Amino acid sequence: MGFEILRDLRDLHVQVIHAPDAEGLGLVEHVQRIGCTVEAAWPIPDGLAVTADLVLLAIDHDSRDRLRRLLRAADRIPPTLIAIVGYENPSILQLVLEAGAHAVVERPIRPFGLLTQMTLARALWLEQQETRRRVLKLERKLSGLHKIQRAKAILMDTHGMTEDQAYQAIRRQAMTKRMGMEELASAIVSANDLLNSARRSG
Repeated sequence: MGFEILRDLRDLHVQVIHAPDAEGLGLVEHVQRIGCTVEAAWPIPDGLAVTADLVLLAIDHDSRDRLRRLLRAADRIPPTLIAIVGYENPSILQLVLEAGAHAVVERPIRPFGLLTQMTLARALWLEQQETRRRVLKLERKLSGLHKIQRAKAILMDTHGMTEDQAYQAIRRQAMTKRMGMEELASAIVSANDLLNSARRSG
């Protein structure tokens, strides 16, 4: 995985949110030398670039309010984020935590170590996304099992079936209709809810 991340770094779109001073310009040039596509932004924009895979974000007290607006504006899975800080104190560390930073680069920014931080941050971000995918998959599976349980209960109640008979009925119908058991179970539950609603309103 490590070699793949290093190779893929060259294909990343990096947004550098830093004042265009000597340090900021040097940072942009160094990221470009790594091979990334770079977009510089200052002052702090209202939102992160849609194309950004990785963001290098300068964090300081003076820009606290704009930083918080920027982070609240995210309407997608946040990209890999590296915080750039000049000093450590509780309020700066709080902003770093709020930003969800995957790594931290200290000022003065030195070219040495930046590639390492980008690689580690990207590896952490990829692990987080894989964990997120697994959790969503498990949640969908649990939701599907819950729907099947409800559908079985409906068939047992309305047709006097045993639990196994209800399960086999759902399984057979799903195969006949060439659909998943969870999908068929959802249809059974929805139809039952609709009938119950119609009876109550009638």
